[in-house]
This record gives sequence, structure tokens and C-alpha cells, in this order.
Amino acid sequence: MAPIDRSFSRRRFLGGSAMAISAGALGMPFVRTARAQAATFKAGVITSLSGENILGGNLTKQGYDLWADAINAKGGVEVAGDRFKVEMFYGDDQSSPATGADAAERLIVQNGVDVLFGPYTSGSTIAVQPICQKYQVPMISGSAESPNVWKAKPEFNFGIIPAVDTTSGLSLGVLAKLSKPAAKTVAVISVNEPFSKETGEGFRDGAKDAGLDLVTYELVPPEGDLTPVISKIAALNPDIIAVGGHEEVLINVVKTSKSLNYRPKALIMHYGITNPAFAQALGPDADGTTGVVVWLPTVSYKDDVFGTAKDFSQMAQKKLGGEPDYTAAACAASGLVLGDALKRLGKKPALTPEDRVALKDAIAETDIQTFYGPIKFEKDGPHYHDNIQPVPVLVQIQGGKTVAVGPKEAAAADYIYPLPAWK
Repeated sequence: MAPIDRSFSRRRFLGGSAMAISAGALGMPFVRTARAQAATFKAGVITSLSGENILGGNLTKQGYDLWADAINAKGGVEVAGDRFKVEMFYGDDQSSPATGADAAERLIVQNGVDVLFGPYTSGSTIAVQPICQKYQVPMISGSAESPNVWKAKPEFNFGIIPAVDTTSGLSLGVLAKLSKPAAKTVAVISVNEPFSKETGEGFRDGAKDAGLDLVTYELVPPEGDLTPVISKIAALNPDIIAVGGHEEVLINVVKTSKSLNYRPKALIMHYGITNPAFAQALGPDADGTTGVVVWLPTVSYKDDVFGTAKDFSQMAQKKLGGEPDYTAAACAASGLVLGDALKRLGKKPALTPEDRVALKDAIAETDIQTFYGPIKFEKDGPHYHDNIQPVPVLVQIQGGKTVAVGPKEAAAADYIYPLPAWK
């Protein structure tokens, strides 16, 4: 992947939907809502409301706003028997990490927010973390997925989406359980760029836990002829090929494999196949390719605010005009974490600086079930303060459509394994 402050291509396909644009927010470096008259909890949103990451930035904003609307419709967050509404403030990072840090500081200093909801990109998230530490204000990040966010051990930041290196590794375990006869070997191709490499390393490191024998790990440049790599892998004949990279590279993997008349029993990548451009570029050859998502409306999770995952999806479609992806869902779940922590904290607004530190400690003790899945933050290790609880959902292209195939509780179709020979 390109530098981590760029938008992730797996989400660009949403650009055509009504969810892609948030009216009134575009191009404004700093926006805020009208002040409420009664005591409120103040939440600041840092995200890309302009610049190259605007589509993803609006996904995060819309997810956070879905929670604020839902909880305010119930009278607000419950604390000590009373309810207090949430007032939302917005800071535009303009798709620049440095600008995001400045916007976060303004929200804290000028608007006195009690908590921040984090940016769309990992780059901006990393830039905002020192501001949170400086002012002792907690941040809940519904989008950041780079493991580099959590390797820094941020005291005041908490992540809802599992880091990409954990979900890629876990997905191999799900695939291995679905395969009949059971898959035994895997080859990993990893593109030598930050995000893709982290994904490939997750596949590589997760092979052992999945009970798979890693036959080779190939680090390749973002562009170039893949024929030598695929030829080597074909000679090793693994059951699974796992690719750390985006759709452009996977398209090349499929095309090269077919040109060599080599068809693995399973082909999996982390992100990219949900982009319609992938299936369009390959046509029928895209069928059978497996991908990974963190959340779908078909999962069996639920909570007291949004109801089931399906209920949340229907609500989001009604409000936003398009089906929410896992990013919007994770951002909405960020609000559930805040509401739960405030209730346990028991402090009514306005929060003092000491209360905000105590709120950080309450967030760290989160252990809840939500429509998005379980949320509990790591207390140590390389994923410190990240939520690595959710089990990834496998999707597969079947008949030109992307369908959920595993785990069992999220499946909408049977998993096709082994893949048939090329036609």
C-alpha cells in the first residue's frame, strides 16, 4: 500500500453511493454543531472532510453520527439515573496528518471536548495520538487498522477494528475449517509496501495457528512481472495462496496464474474483492476468489441501542441512502464504547480534566457485546488498546457476486473448495 495516510482502495467503491458525501461538511477545516442549552457530553470528530480521503472520511463521520443520533433519540447517555445528550463537534484533517493534529488541538482547547472520535486513516490517527496524550483526552478510533498505531502503545487511544495483521492471520483459520478435504499448505505473496506487507505478515504468521504448513513467503514489488513467483509457487503446489496486497496486485495474480494454467485450491486476499472493479476486470475468472471483511449485516451480534446487525444496517440505509460497510459500523460501535464507559464512570457533564483521565481508564476496561461484535481492548503486547476480539468474515465471489461463506454464523452460501480448473 502507499503511505498509510492515503485512503484504502478497498473502500473507494462506496464513492458512488449516497453515503459518500456528507452535506455541509465538504472543504471546511473546522465545523461544529449548534450549542445545546442543557448540559451535554462533548465529542469531537477528527476525520477527512476534504482532500483525497474525503470518501472514507465521510464514512467515519456518518458512523459516529449514527450513534449520536441513536443515543440522543433515547434521551442521551445514561449516567446515575439521568440522561445527557451528546453534542458533536467536527475537525477536518484535510487528508493531512499534521492538519489533523492541529484540528484535534483546537477541538480540545477551544471547544473543551470530553472525548475524540478518531480519523479515517492510520496516518492521521498516529499524528493525533500525541495531542491526546498532551491534553489527557481519550480517543476512540473506529477506522485505524495499521498495527503501527498500536505498536506505539498509545495510552489515550483505543481501536475498534482489529489490526490488519491479526485479521489476515485469523482468516486462514476460518478458511482451513471450511475446506474439505482439509487444506494443509499455504504460500504467501506479500507486496513490499507498508499496509500490504503488514497484511502479508499476518497471513505468514497466522499459518501456524491455522494448522497450515507455510511452503514459501514471497515479498514482491508493487509493480512487475509475477510470472517467476507464480511459477515457483505452482511447483510447490500449495492448497492455498494468500496475497497481501490490493486489488490491482490480486488481478495480476489471477491473470498470471491462468496464463500458466495453474489453479490453486483456494486464493485469498485481505481486501479488494469487494471493489466491483475487481470482478469487472477479471470477469468469470474472478469467481472463487476469497476475501476478508470484519463485519457484515448478516452477523448474529446485537445490543440495546442499535438492535441486531441487520437492524443497524437497515437504519443506516434509511438515513444515509446506502448500505454501511464495516468502517461505518465500527465508528457507530465507537459510540457504544463511549456510552458504556460514561455510564460506568458515573460522572455527569461537564467533565473535569481529572474526569477525562478517569474516562480513559473506564474505556480501557470495556468488555461489551455490540451489533458490531465483542469489544475488549488489549492491555499489553503489540496490539495494545486495539480490539482484536471479532472473528473475520470470509467472503467469496460466486457467480460474479460477493457472498459471505464463513464462519458458519455469518455464512450466506457454502464455500467453494477446491476451486475448479480454469475454463
